[in-house]
Parts: sequence; structure tokens; C-alpha cells
Amino acid sequence: MTDGHEHDPEGVARDASAASDEHPDEHEHHRMNRGARIAIIVAAAVALVLVAVAAYSIGRLSTLAEPTPTATSAEAGFARDMQVHHQQGVELAMIIRDRTDDPDVRLLGYDIATTQAQQAGQMYGWLAEWDLSQAGSEPSMTWMTRPAEGGAGHATHDSEGSTHSPGEPMPGLATPEQIAELQGLEGRAAEVMFLELMIAHHQGAVEMAEAALERSSNDVVVDLSNSIVASQQAEIDLMNDMLAERGADRVE
Repeated sequence: MTDGHEHDPEGVARDASAASDEHPDEHEHHRMNRGARIAIIVAAAVALVLVAVAAYSIGRLSTLAEPTPTATSAEAGFARDMQVHHQQGVELAMIIRDRTDDPDVRLLGYDIATTQAQQAGQMYGWLAEWDLSQAGSEPSMTWMTRPAEGGAGHATHDSEGSTHSPGEPMPGLATPEQIAELQGLEGRAAEVMFLELMIAHHQGAVEMAEAALERSSNDVVVDLSNSIVASQQAEIDLMNDMLAERGADRVE
């Protein structure tokens, strides 16, 4: 079992090269295609993060004309709750890097951990910039229970408010029991459980980001929310394909 805390793309490339020959068989060809798809997803996610960072930098100037979000605003609630959500995403990604030697799964875990850690730091920065507390005075999810107010034109949720209740677990979060179970698995069993948990986790993040889009027109919030929806939906599709390759059912 490898250490799980080092990202060695050159080592992955050497392993792939050593496994190939002049006439790769059909299985190896399929694996190479899958690796290329993961590399594309990783590159796309990095590009979206860079766009979001640039938008944040520009947004600090453009938001001079925008009202600063209040402590109980959708923007503040989203920034606080999505930080917590992303922190668990990082935790799950680092667990799987310790529980498998599969290079594709480890690369995916590395990408998820680094992307979500960066985005969590960005949202921490928003609250600091807005001179708001990192801990809200209201229960988590409260902002999602309030009606949409025009936002950025998205209409994926009930405009009268979501079906969530304040203080409930955020959508898609793994339970402590599920995390403990994942920590006790290895190899293919760990890979399947990780993919199932992370698909549900991504689906919850997409739901939260779409709710923010319905409730905010703040430039930096809209830009990051759009980035989360696009990148995590692409990873959901990829992870469902990876589940199928392991003989497991897709997560709808």
C-alpha cells in the first residue's frame, strides 16, 4: 500500500508505460482511454478554479458597487456551509488515497482534495472581506429555506424555498458511520464505496450551488457557484463510469 499523501504523476506514467507493449490489448486500450478522460476532467477542474480565482480578484474591484452581504444573507450562509461541505470532500478524498493503489482513483482523489481545499479557502476569504464571522448566528442550511429572490436566473428549486429545514445535515454529507466504514476497507471495495459516497457528496454540493445561484447576484458567488456546478457534474458522470467498470450500480 502506498503512502497516499504524495502525488506522483510521473510514477503513474512510468507504470502505464511499463504495462504497455507494441500492440496493447483491448483492456489496456480501454484503461488508457479512461486515464485520458480523468486527465481531461482534472485539467478542466483546474481551469475552472483559475477562472474562479481570477473572477474573485476582479470581483473585489467590481463589488465596490455591490452591497456587502449581511451576516444572514444567502451569500454568507452559502460561504459558511459550503466550506464545511468541502472540508468533508477533502477528508473523503484523502482517505481513499490511503486505501487503494489504483492510479485513476488516486488521481481523482488528489484533484478533489486540492480543488475543494482551494475553494474552501476562497469562501473563507469572502467572509473576511465582508467583515463577517466565519460562524453564523443561524443554524446551517437556514439560507436555503428562504425563498429565492431573483438571483442569477436559475430556476432549479422551488422559488418558495427548499424542502430542507434549518440545522439539518447538508445534502450529500456522509455520516460518521459511513466514514468509519470506508476507513476499514481496502482496494476495490474501498474504491466502490468512495465513488458512491463522493457522487452523493457532489450531488449535494451541486444542489447547494444552484440554490446560491437562485438567491444571489453577487459576482464572485455566482462565478464560483457556476464553477462548482460544472466541475462536479462532470466528475459525477466520470465516477458513475468508474463504478460501472467495477461492476457496481450507477448512482442516480
